[in-house]
Amino acid sequence: MTKNIEANIVQPLEASENYRDGKFHNATPKSKPSFGEMMYVLKRYITEKKIDPEPKNGLPIQQVTRAQLDALSDDELHLVKLGHSSILIKANGEYWLIDPVFADRASPFSFLGPKRFQPTPITIDELPPIDKVLISHNHYDHLDKAAIKKLIGKTKQFLVPMGVEGDLQKWGADKSQVTRFNWWQELKVGDTLFAFTPSQHFSGRGLGDGNTTLWGSWVIQTAGKSLYFSGDSGYFDGFKKIGEKYGPFDLTMIETGAYNEDWPDVHMFPKESVQAHIDLRGVTMLPIHNSTFDLSFHPWYEPLKRVTVEAEAQGVKLTTPIVGEVFTVDKASDGAWWEKYL
Repeated sequence: MTKNIEANIVQPLEASENYRDGKFHNATPKSKPSFGEMMYVLKRYITEKKIDPEPKNGLPIQQVTRAQLDALSDDELHLVKLGHSSILIKANGEYWLIDPVFADRASPFSFLGPKRFQPTPITIDELPPIDKVLISHNHYDHLDKAAIKKLIGKTKQFLVPMGVEGDLQKWGADKSQVTRFNWWQELKVGDTLFAFTPSQHFSGRGLGDGNTTLWGSWVIQTAGKSLYFSGDSGYFDGFKKIGEKYGPFDLTMIETGAYNEDWPDVHMFPKESVQAHIDLRGVTMLPIHNSTFDLSFHPWYEPLKRVTVEAEAQGVKLTTPIVGEVFTVDKASDGAWWEKYL
């Protein structure tokens, strides 16, 4: 199942067992929504009145400086939640970014689309040199064109799903900077392993490019810690397979937000997010993909409230840092900060 990235880096998209008829497919095929179902969801977006889709007051944030990051020890693994699903990691003296989105809107337009509830705690210009940027898929709330263009000059290597390398190269990245992955491909760098693993989702940035690039999740194993990043996914048996192969994980970063009964196959409800963490054999769970953009019909705070209840019921340890808070896997934050902003 596992494939070394060095042996497959030049293989065409057709080499992927999930690529057929010009499209990538989930391991377990899901029925496509009908035209009527899509029109129904669109009607909901236009006509349905939402309850608390965004905070009434500013959310808590801790600004992060370059000096603060550089002062962090090299013998611990440090993380910073930058908002939504964007994570900054410092490990072994290197900096890694996962799904860095700094744009004001999760949209192809600067004037239209879901707007951030709060800014990022640090700008791209203030970031230290980045060794690796990891991308899960090409949706606008995970792949930020403007951010990538700024990061190109200060990033050593981009790790991306199959097909996404085309966008990065079009935006100015050198071909040598970008390494593309199929599911289960691994890259070993010293004592660190990066593995691209399946998720159940889809891709696309426009009307005609649906599923022409791959989507997935990331496993990061260092000499001391093991991390999992879900990207976006519906609940599926792949979590158990990943847990069996790479688990246990000291920290799982699991999508918890933007769920709805109209698209249960591609986004998890909080109860499923906790179950995914259990399937992965995780120790501590960080709920991501929430409290930054209005991407569904639920209140902005609902994902964190519901996942907290479910985690307590299942005996799962959560970490819920505010944006910009520096934390380690062993010293996680467990405060219900959102309760003060309801």
